[in-house]
Amino acid sequence: MTINKYQGKTKEEAVEKAKQELGAGAVVLNVKEIKPKGMFKMFKNTLYEVTAAVEEKEAFPAQTLRSETKPVHDTISLAADEKITIPGVARENTRPAVAPAPAEQEVVPMKEAKRESTNEGLEKRLENLSNILEKQFSVEEMRKSHPVEPQEKENRTEGFQFIKMLYRTLLENDVNEKYVNQIMDEAEKVLHNGSSVDSILSNVYQKLILKFDQPQTIELTGKKPKVIFFIGPTGVGKTTTLAKIASRYKVDKEKKVAFLTADTYRIAATEQLRIYANILDAPMSIIYTPEEMNDAIARVSEYDLVFVDTAGFSHRNEAQCQDMKKLIDGLDEAYEKEVYLVLSATTKYKDLLEIADTYKEIANYKLIFTKLDETITYGNILNIKLYSGAKLSYMTSGQNVPDDIEVFDTQKIVKQLLGGR
Repeated sequence: MTINKYQGKTKEEAVEKAKQELGAGAVVLNVKEIKPKGMFKMFKNTLYEVTAAVEEKEAFPAQTLRSETKPVHDTISLAADEKITIPGVARENTRPAVAPAPAEQEVVPMKEAKRESTNEGLEKRLENLSNILEKQFSVEEMRKSHPVEPQEKENRTEGFQFIKMLYRTLLENDVNEKYVNQIMDEAEKVLHNGSSVDSILSNVYQKLILKFDQPQTIELTGKKPKVIFFIGPTGVGKTTTLAKIASRYKVDKEKKVAFLTADTYRIAATEQLRIYANILDAPMSIIYTPEEMNDAIARVSEYDLVFVDTAGFSHRNEAQCQDMKKLIDGLDEAYEKEVYLVLSATTKYKDLLEIADTYKEIANYKLIFTKLDETITYGNILNIKLYSGAKLSYMTSGQNVPDDIEVFDTQKIVKQLLGGR
C-alpha cells in the first residue's frame, strides 16, 4: 500500500492532486482542515490536507463463488464464553462490571458489561483515528530510513487480542465470514511485524477503505443529454432516490433535468414522480417501449440529464427482467447512459446475492443503498460491493426530498463497521 499526503485550497483540489500522482484508483483515507496560524493568519487561506492511498494488489476478486467459504481463521477461537478485552481498557476499568444494586435496578450481566467496555474502548480509538493515521504515517516514513526492531512479546499478545475483538465486531456487523478472514489475515501480517494496537486498527481501517473504493457519482461530460436509469426490486425507494438526486442537480448545480417513467404497473408511482417533476418545473413523459423512450429523449435533447424511473419487480420474474434489458439496450447509441441499481440496506444477504446476479445480466450498474436509517448493521454493503465488483455511489437514510441523501461516505461506514457510531 502506498500512502501520501496532498494539500490544496479545497478538498477537491487536494483529492485531484492525489489522483494525478497515485492514479485514478487512489482512495481518500482522511481529510484534515488546516487553519492558518500566526499574526497574519487573517490574510492566509485555509488549506485542506488529504491522506490518500492506493493498493498495489487487490486482495478480493470481484464476483467470487457464493458457495466458497473460507474456514474460520486457524488462530482465532471465538467460543461463546471466551473473554475478549482491548489492551489498555481492562486496566482502566478496574471496578466490578456489576455493582450491587437495589432490587428494582436492572442488573447488567457480567459478559454484557465487558462487551460494553471493549466497545467503548474501540469507539475512543475510532474517534482518534485521524491522530492514529497521522502517527502511523510518520512511523512508516521513519521506518523507510531507520528500520526498527519488533516490539516485545507481550505487545504482540495484546495486538492478537485486539485482532480477535475486531474479528468479532465485523462478524456482528454482518460482514461475510470469508471477507473477515481475508481482512484479518492482512492484519496479522502487521501484528507479526511488531506493530502497536493503534497501527493494527489503522491498517484494518485503511484496508476496508480501499475495499470500498472511491464512490462514483453522476458526472457530466458536456454531451447532452445524459440518460440515467434507476433499476431495482420493488419497495427499495427508486422513485424517491431519483427525485433526491435530480433535485440536487437542478437546484444546487443548476442543470436542466427531465423525467421519464417506465413504471406503468403502479399508478401511485407515476403520480409521485409527476409531483416531483412539477415542483422542479421539469418535463415528464410516460414510456412503454424503447421507441417511445428515444422519442421522448429527443424532445428534451437540449437538457443535461434525463432520469428514467423503472418498474420494480421480483428478480425471479424472467419476463420482466427481459423487458427491462430491452428497454436499457434500446437506448439510442447517440446518448450516454448510466445505470444505478438501488438496493435496500435491510434486504437479506442471500436475496442481495441473487438480485446482484440477476441485474448484472440486465446491465452494468453502480450501487445505491437506501434505508440506512432502518438497520444497525452495514456489513451487507461491503459484501455486495466485493461480490458484484460494482462501484458505490450514493446512500440514503430517510424519505425527505431533497435531503436524506449523500455521496457514499466510506469513512463513516467503515468506522461503524469497526464498532463506532
